[in-house]
Amino acid sequence: MSKKSFRIGDVEVGLAAPLFVIAGPCVIETEKTCLDIAGRLVEIGKQCNVPIIFKASFDKANRSSISSFRGPGLEKGLEILAAVREQTHLPIMTDVHEPSQAAEVAEVVDCLQVPAFLCRQTDLLCGCAQTGKPVNAKKGQFVSPVEMKNVVEKIRSCGNDKIILTERGTFFGYNRLVNDMTGIEVMKRLGCPVVFDATHSTQQPGGLGTVSGGRREMAPILARAAVAAGANGLFLEVHTEPEKAKSDAASIMPIDWLEGLLEDCRQIFLIVHGQRSG
Repeated sequence: MSKKSFRIGDVEVGLAAPLFVIAGPCVIETEKTCLDIAGRLVEIGKQCNVPIIFKASFDKANRSSISSFRGPGLEKGLEILAAVREQTHLPIMTDVHEPSQAAEVAEVVDCLQVPAFLCRQTDLLCGCAQTGKPVNAKKGQFVSPVEMKNVVEKIRSCGNDKIILTERGTFFGYNRLVNDMTGIEVMKRLGCPVVFDATHSTQQPGGLGTVSGGRREMAPILARAAVAAGANGLFLEVHTEPEKAKSDAASIMPIDWLEGLLEDCRQIFLIVHGQRSG
């Protein structure tokens, strides 16, 4: 298993690297909201000694309903992400939904994310890979951990080995996701660091009819379990006012929960990796 690491901004990412976190609101709502959340993330990251990558989407193309808020769009969204990067110095990650967006997005962000529902789209994976930026490929809810080998091979075929794989739950009948923690180790054996998406794993997709439901209170439990199972990083959607969030309001986590959770997860990570806590 490769121990080689790479960087997303100034954050080291790899199978032997320290614990890292991807966090932020699901969708870009306003510049102020993003900056408020990012500012809190800077403080929390320093307090917990855990590096954080800011993530928010300029467009949510897979919303449940045609009337759901999708975001400010590519141009305005990238302006806001650039402002967050400039003012907070946090590395930035965002979703790419179409191959034609990849090059423009790569000029602003430090890592491109392929959404779970699109993880088999060869042109999208290659478009992101060809930018040379790190790629976070989220495991589809319909894909087994073993099958992510095909995703990794598509990205590597474009000469890019800066790959993160993110587990975010597997469909279990209707409106329910479950997690197989052994899948973390399976995907790590592909030579890629594995992130666990604790908040999306609590989703109940389409469970409220026109929006997804969720059980955000379960996210901290899943996050701790995933780090104990060997996850290299965590993905946590957070918001200063979660009930008012314009996307994933039922599963997004209050940012006030984050510091205590990261302190716990860092200690678990050190134990798992045979290091003394401190």
